[in-house]
Amino acid sequence: MKKRVTKAIFPVAGLGTRFLPATKSIPKEIMTLVDRPLIQYAIDEARAAGIKEFIFVTSRGKSALEDYFDHSPELESQLRKKGKKDLLETLKSTNMDSGAIAYIRQHKALGLGHAVWCARRLLSNEPFAVILPDDVIAAETPCLQQMVEAYSEIGGNMVAAMEVPDNKTHAYGILDVKEDMGSVVSVKGMVEKPAAGTAPSNLAVIGRYILSPQVMVNLNRIKTGAGGELQLTDAIAQEIAAHDNVYGFRFRGQRFDCGSKAGFLQATVAFGMARDDLREEFTDFLADLMSVPNAAQ
Repeated sequence: MKKRVTKAIFPVAGLGTRFLPATKSIPKEIMTLVDRPLIQYAIDEARAAGIKEFIFVTSRGKSALEDYFDHSPELESQLRKKGKKDLLETLKSTNMDSGAIAYIRQHKALGLGHAVWCARRLLSNEPFAVILPDDVIAAETPCLQQMVEAYSEIGGNMVAAMEVPDNKTHAYGILDVKEDMGSVVSVKGMVEKPAAGTAPSNLAVIGRYILSPQVMVNLNRIKTGAGGELQLTDAIAQEIAAHDNVYGFRFRGQRFDCGSKAGFLQATVAFGMARDDLREEFTDFLADLMSVPNAAQ
C-alpha cells in the first residue's frame, strides 16, 4: 500500500537578487501577486493536495516570512470591532496551527538538493513533496493535487513537467522520455540545462516534485555537481538507474515563472484578469494602455 503524501518542503532560502532593491528588506516569497504573497499560493496548493505538515528551508533575513503565518491578535481585534467579517475570514487562510510549520535554516547556498537535504531529520521513511514558490500555477485543479492523484496510482518519484519551445530547453532540466503515456511519461534520464540542440526532448521539469524517501538517502551520498551545488536532479536520476521509477507528469494549467520580473508581471495580469472584482476595471485600463503605447514611458 502506497503511503500518503502529507509533508511538503518549501525551499525559500534564496536572496531574490533579481528583484533588488525590493528584496533588500522583504523576502521575495512575501512579494504580492494581486493581493496574496507568492508563498500563500504555494501553501494553498499544498493544502488542496492534502499536505498537513509544512517544512520551510529558510536563511537569514526571512523573519517576515515566519511572521506572515502567525496570528495577529491586534489586527484581528480591530477587524472584529469594525465588523469586517470578510477580511477576518481572509486572514484565516494565512494562519497556521502551532506545530504545522517547521523552519530549518540553510546556512550555505549550496543548491536545491542541499535545501531539500536540510529537511532530512523532519522526514521519516515516507514520500514527500517539494514546492518551489517561484513557480505559480493557475489551474482548475491545483497542480500538486493532480500529481498526488496520479502518484496514488503509480507511486515512485514524480516531477511536474511542461512542454517548452526548443530554443528554451537550455534554461531547464529536461526529461529523456522512455515511454509517453499521455499525462504521465516514464523517464530514462534527466539532463540539467542541455546545450542548444542537444536536449533529448522539450519536456521541462518545473517546481513540483513528489519524491520517495530513497531520494533523501541519495542526497546523503552524492557529491556536489554542477556549479559546486548539491543537485536534486542527480539524486532523482539515481532512482532511474536503481529502480526505474521516475515519472514526468504533464499538469493541466498555466505556469508563471515568478522568479523573473517578466514572469511576475505576466502572472499579475493573468491573475488580475481572473478576478471578478477587478476584471472590468483592469480590462478597461489595459485597453486604454494599449491604445496609447507610450503613455507609461
